[in-house]
Amino acid sequence: MKVTKAVIPAAGLGTRVLPATKSMPKEMLTIVDKPAIQYIVEEAVNAGITDILIITNRGKGIIEDHFDRSPELEERLLASGKQDVYEQVVSISKLANICFIRQKETKGLGHAVNCAKSFVGNEPFAVLYGDDVIIGEDPACGQLIRAYEKYGKSVVGIKAVPEKDIAKYSSLKVEPLEDNLYHCTDMVEKPKTKEEVLSLYSILGRCVLTPDIFDILDHTPPGAGGEIQLTDAMRTLARTVGMTGVDYTGKRYDMGDKFGILQATVEIALKNPLLGEPFKNYLKELAATL
Repeated sequence: MKVTKAVIPAAGLGTRVLPATKSMPKEMLTIVDKPAIQYIVEEAVNAGITDILIITNRGKGIIEDHFDRSPELEERLLASGKQDVYEQVVSISKLANICFIRQKETKGLGHAVNCAKSFVGNEPFAVLYGDDVIIGEDPACGQLIRAYEKYGKSVVGIKAVPEKDIAKYSSLKVEPLEDNLYHCTDMVEKPKTKEEVLSLYSILGRCVLTPDIFDILDHTPPGAGGEIQLTDAMRTLARTVGMTGVDYTGKRYDMGDKFGILQATVEIALKNPLLGEPFKNYLKELAATL
């Protein structure tokens, strides 16, 4: 079955980016001229997704406003002769069929994804983590969808992480399949000991899941941090029917981390067709003073 639906969990509190996220959702933090979540939505759309559910919580209505029409602003832009900017603003509301649901309690990523059960129905669906902006010529989400279409199993987007950081992420047991594809048969969320580390490959930001994940989530107890972990539910899939891992191409930026936000701003600005060259010259001048 073709993957046309995506879920974007965006209900986290953004504690690693305080105090900015006290009043501004981290998903709305700007990278050059667009909020982070717009990059994520555009990635999904470029991968063929037509229907998107964004999971939010209290205080994140600004995300809904961003993907809605703004008649007053649009009228002002047209009256000022700013047709290009008008078309750019209107196009945001036409990216996909976007709907929203609130996660009433922040009980973890697994709980957030389980809120999407009625939206997903009996279809496979993509999950794009709201913390992770991935920039590349080939949308990371699309790479996972192609792996699902080829092997018919749930898929995780994976990357090798430094050994010193593996305890912050998940650790996967993988075997090579072909090229950048792997067969995944086990995983551990935030391994506490060296014995629990299965490899340095970790799930980073993307997955494609079959709808049987919801029944598993219904029976998944709280795990790391006292939250219902999506990784714990996916481990059941990995241990039973197996999953496919895709070491996707593209650069991942952690938008829940202050340094990650700075990296994204600088590197994406350098690729901007209007700002790239003057910004590069500015950085060269600045670097000469350091």
